Amino acid sequence: MSERSYAILGTGALGGFYGAKLQKAGLDVHFLLKSDYEYVSQSGLVIESKDGDFTLPQVKAYNDVEKMPRCDVVVIALKTTQNHLLPQIVAPVVRDNGVVLILQNGLGVESEVSTIVGNVCIIGGLCFLCSNKVGAGYIRHLDYGQITLGEYALGYDPTGITQKMRQIGDDFARAGISIELAEDLLLGRWKKLVWNIPYNGLSVILNARTDELMSYVHTRKLVEQLMYEVVAGAKSCSRLIPDSFIQTMLDYTVKMKPYRTSMKIDYDERRSMEVEAIFGNPLRKALAAGVDLPQISCIYQQLKFLDQRRKVGDQENGFFLKD
Repeated sequence: MSERSYAILGTGALGGFYGAKLQKAGLDVHFLLKSDYEYVSQSGLVIESKDGDFTLPQVKAYNDVEKMPRCDVVVIALKTTQNHLLPQIVAPVVRDNGVVLILQNGLGVESEVSTIVGNVCIIGGLCFLCSNKVGAGYIRHLDYGQITLGEYALGYDPTGITQKMRQIGDDFARAGISIELAEDLLLGRWKKLVWNIPYNGLSVILNARTDELMSYVHTRKLVEQLMYEVVAGAKSCSRLIPDSFIQTMLDYTVKMKPYRTSMKIDYDERRSMEVEAIFGNPLRKALAAGVDLPQISCIYQQLKFLDQRRKVGDQENGFFLKD
């Protein structure tokens, strides 16, 4: 049994699910919460999953990082829109020579964290997970769940399969989580964007679930075109994604249960969307290499408009944007 301790920063649909699986497997897990703290500290976590439901009546819950012990592995499961909090919440929790595991969408998040903490190993985790938080301490896992792990090096140079990756991968695998180890984190990040960019963006702009986007020839074609632009963006960073991967992502989504993407949920719940991490950063990376991605740029501009218009409307109507 692993003696590594885990801190989950962000106990939502993703962090709550994976953290609960790790605790169920016998690992020492500590959960940082905000709005759900009182409920979860008293009643624990409930996981409704296609792989089997389970309840953790007692979890180690905290609403203040200063009260958490230093852990071997700190899992960042916050939305990237909350990354301004990372300087205050990561350093107090991670042990020297520990691991920061970043389970976030988008591009460039590891380099951002590397400026905050030193003397740690940074690993990016790319989650292919359909999961929603449906109530306080209540998470519904609908489909999939695999994580691809890749270690970060300065400039996103490929690191190969490292010992730290194997150790973390073994812990997650023992918890029943499918794990893939990637030699090249940047390639893995671009491959994740092949799915995230079309489905997250179009779900908001067209007010549609994944099954609806795949049910109509015109939206399916648009999804495919956006995927090919992501491949072009990856190529601008000297990362090659085969055309067969696009077909694999399309096939996965057809088989997926009807799903409202995380960005669509954020938009519907009047929360800030991860527009910069998922769209802005890849666009800027490609543009710096002299490559224009016009359809992705169009989606980006529309999302920025929708995000800003809602914020202005909320302010005018006396609403406060949720975090």
